[in-house]
Amino acid sequence: MALFNFLTQEIAIDLGTANTLIIHNDKVVVDQPSIVAIDRRTDKVIAVGTRAMQMHEKTHENIKTVRPLKDGVIADFRAAESMIREMIAMIYGEKKPFFPPRYKMVICIPSGITEVEKRAVKDSAEQAGGQDVKMIHEPMAAAIGIGIDVEEPNGNMIIDIGGGTTEIAVIALSGIVCDQSIRVAGDEFTLDIVDYMRRQHNMLIGERTAEKIKIHVGSALTDIDSPPDDYPVNGRDLMTGIPKQIIVSYSEIAHAIDKSISKIEEAILKALETTPPELAADIFKTGLYLTGGGALLRGLDKRIGQKTKLPVHVAEDPLRAVVRGTGIALKNMDRFTFLMDD
Repeated sequence: MALFNFLTQEIAIDLGTANTLIIHNDKVVVDQPSIVAIDRRTDKVIAVGTRAMQMHEKTHENIKTVRPLKDGVIADFRAAESMIREMIAMIYGEKKPFFPPRYKMVICIPSGITEVEKRAVKDSAEQAGGQDVKMIHEPMAAAIGIGIDVEEPNGNMIIDIGGGTTEIAVIALSGIVCDQSIRVAGDEFTLDIVDYMRRQHNMLIGERTAEKIKIHVGSALTDIDSPPDDYPVNGRDLMTGIPKQIIVSYSEIAHAIDKSISKIEEAILKALETTPPELAADIFKTGLYLTGGGALLRGLDKRIGQKTKLPVHVAEDPLRAVVRGTGIALKNMDRFTFLMDD
């Protein structure tokens, strides 16, 4: 039995549309982009994570890059399985274990996921070596990750803005009382920026460049206190076909992503409308908690605060809140077992 326990490793996985994070022995050991590069001729995976991201949108006809997750759920089953397997192998680095271990896994999933999509996540994890696979909803994991006591009879609203989905949930007594899950998040902002550059500047840019613009000068408001410097963008002129450079400011990008942020605001208001009155009273006192990569967008907390007239708190290290919570749930499996799905 001791040998069996020794061969069973426990890992927590945040399988995100944009990034996948893995916790092993209480440490984040893998933090990589959710992307794989495949050789079209042999159908073999040639790179995963950061290396595959460097190839993204720069490939020739024999290589294709695939993002296995779309809108928070698995869109390409085989690529997802390969990605999970390769990322689990990254835990050990060069030191490969002599016996392939069995894995006890907790994976977080969007709250608006269907049974079929849930099955796809579980099957992919099992194919990649998972022996005992449990699933926890993202807003619940985020709440645990930022230190909220989810077992208390107090209402807390979590807004988790990831790459593919925005999850809004009111949590009390270890359960999700009401939630909204919309497929508008970081990826949508990126596409808005690509579209804006084409319409406004007659310039074609790729997703990777749009992502960099979002990080350097992304903003939810056209007027913020400590504005970032203007950012030079390289792309292709649609009129002449020649590469060129233009400079963009944060207020331009705020205009570009305004519509998508309005959709997130609508979803927050809808979730607040369906909240039972006693929990709404708690939320009035505690405010809203922002997690996920989208929480890093400049001025977003202020904008949501203006819309809802409620205090908005940005979690510290919002990118890792979900995986931290998943790791805590894994460690305290007996305490949180009813939060999880098989």
